[in-house]
Amino acid sequence: MHPVDPTCDFRARRRLVGALAVGLPAAALLGTGADSAAEQATSDAAGPQELFALARLRSYKSRRSSSWDRTGGNADWVTVDPGQAATLLDATGAGVITHLWFTINSADPMHLKNLVLRAWWDGEGSASIEVPIGDFFGLGLGEYFVYQSALTAVAPMKALNAYFKMPFASAARVTLTNEGTAPTRNLYFAVDYIMVPSLPEGLGRFHAQFRQAAPCHAIVSDGKNLTGRDNYVFLEAIGRGHFIGVTQSIVQNENGWPGEGDDMIFIDGDALPTINGTGTEDYFNGAWDFGGQAFANQHQGAPHIVDPERIGGRYCLYRWHLESPIAFGKSIKVTIEHGTANDRSDDFYSTAFWYQAEPHAAFPPLPAPADRVPKVFAVGGPSTAAPVAEGE
Repeated sequence: MHPVDPTCDFRARRRLVGALAVGLPAAALLGTGADSAAEQATSDAAGPQELFALARLRSYKSRRSSSWDRTGGNADWVTVDPGQAATLLDATGAGVITHLWFTINSADPMHLKNLVLRAWWDGEGSASIEVPIGDFFGLGLGEYFVYQSALTAVAPMKALNAYFKMPFASAARVTLTNEGTAPTRNLYFAVDYIMVPSLPEGLGRFHAQFRQAAPCHAIVSDGKNLTGRDNYVFLEAIGRGHFIGVTQSIVQNENGWPGEGDDMIFIDGDALPTINGTGTEDYFNGAWDFGGQAFANQHQGAPHIVDPERIGGRYCLYRWHLESPIAFGKSIKVTIEHGTANDRSDDFYSTAFWYQAEPHAAFPPLPAPADRVPKVFAVGGPSTAAPVAEGE
């Protein structure tokens, strides 16, 4: 890596580690279950398909778009000045993105919130991905930490990885825009993808959407909430698709446990929750306030917990619904309470991930860069000591 980063060996050439060593047939890669008659016959005669998955020969074309030095030297990065966008991928034809990798050297302490990842499929006019890069990788408070999950991982040192499958029928365009005030001196990236003659039928397109409430607006109630009124919204989508998960980050503006909110998911216009949970830590598949202990598993985790249950406490969480993506035929609204019946005013930041048939509904406007920076707010109330915003 280049000597701009003092923690790196300046003379060693940085090489991408962890690119896909093996793939799957296009249909299996995309989860369509469209096995050929020959594959079925092999399975019937010799055993289950998983015996042969890694050995089966592939016919797709493997490709990578990366920041490698086009002169053949060691300057394997691009610079992204304020207000500018780097094009990470501009592909035509049918294919599937299988892996994203980044590492970033920037003097901007909030570059994880100020660099925005966007992607467009098949020439669409509005982006299907629009997320600050940190939030996309579960680092929603602008801080790095190491963890591993089934779909996202952060490796030493400051290496961001995502393994979502992102199909496109005719074109894919992926960019990273610097919405901060300081240049990103060294952006290293790799987009691994495959090209195929055509996609199988019945595929949704990958979407990722950022939202925040900083702070959430607490309401006075009797402690009951059956309808989801005033819940924090992870996602509202129209069309046919399936929700596959969310990353959420929290900054506490009040003392006590911030996670007494239930998840409530409304499917296809249901007036009452189609799916109703029992608490924030339960939705993220932990229990009992996580015991204040950070953890990271394949489908769920709270890999970053700092000063829990105190003003200024910080949490980063994720949940992947890979065991059964939550399907919707016409619409979905994925929500969670902020406190019991929405009685707390903590800061919530989230990214929802889903697949759907295009076109998608308009995304909410992305908050301004300064508003995306996590802060502690003086919200008042019996569980606070009237804090001021950090840095004030």
